[in-house]
Amino acid sequence: MGRLNLLMLLVLSFSVVLMANLASAQLRSNYYANTCPNVESIVRNVVNQKFQQTFVTIPAVLRLFFHDCFVEGCDASVIVSSTPGNTAEKDHPDNLSLAGDGFDTVIKAKAAIDSNSRCRNKVSCADILALATRDVIQLSGGPWYPVELGRLDGLTSKASNVEGKLPKPTFNLNQLNAMFASHGLTQADMIALSAAHSVGFSHCSKFSNRIYNFSPQSPIDPTLNKQYAAQLRGMCPRNVDPRIAINMDPKTPRTFDNNYFKNLQQGMGLFTSDQVLYTDRRSKGTVDLWASNTKSFNSAFVTAMTKLGRVGVKTGRNGNIRFDCGRMN
Repeated sequence: MGRLNLLMLLVLSFSVVLMANLASAQLRSNYYANTCPNVESIVRNVVNQKFQQTFVTIPAVLRLFFHDCFVEGCDASVIVSSTPGNTAEKDHPDNLSLAGDGFDTVIKAKAAIDSNSRCRNKVSCADILALATRDVIQLSGGPWYPVELGRLDGLTSKASNVEGKLPKPTFNLNQLNAMFASHGLTQADMIALSAAHSVGFSHCSKFSNRIYNFSPQSPIDPTLNKQYAAQLRGMCPRNVDPRIAINMDPKTPRTFDNNYFKNLQQGMGLFTSDQVLYTDRRSKGTVDLWASNTKSFNSAFVTAMTKLGRVGVKTGRNGNIRFDCGRMN
């Protein structure tokens, strides 16, 4: 009986992997060549317009993509609004800090695409978000890369599905690796994707434990640069307004670059989950390499983003193309 159960488990595991591979196999960069050939330029124009209005567009879109893909896959389910009968993903506590400019970028890009009669109702919100993410990365100084397309939009969006699916600022390396591995991402992928913290903001509450009550022996996290800790205390005093947010990268906060890794070398990672990449010997070598080699980091980041974009792709009856990204058809 034990052998039979083991065999059934192996078959089930193989089936899950096979289904995931089949779903991602339909993705290709020229997916809309015959139905909406100008989709990339349309999305890029909207992203450019949003960026000119506010820099927040950059981290907002990037974070929206990550939060979408890690919960039920890259299916734009995080964009769906709640209804009287359903609390959607976006209203889970872990998603309440997602900036509105990310949602607005996708919604405006969808409207621009659908204003073209040839493209109307042909492009998924999930693909729009994937394209917009690539564009904001490039706009902020990061690498350009071809985006695989062909995702369908998810058919469900439930806040209850978010719980335990997103990494916490307090995670150690084992916890980070386990969560990313559950999506087929390696430790190198995880470290590369963590560099998204090169741009963006964080509310003080996300790291206040590191500067005020880390442990009974040391109120300040000993892995935190002392001068940086003093700066953080100045920007985030006790009982600070919870709406206050600070730059995650104290050196080049508006540029997507490998300075994120240089900060870690100096004890200036904002979250525990950032700094652990340098304090844990298993990941330190990768941080050192990418801190000194922009080309190597950019290549690894493109690989990781491409793999992330394949997570939980919906196909066939498991998805559709939403008429409105904010609600189900």
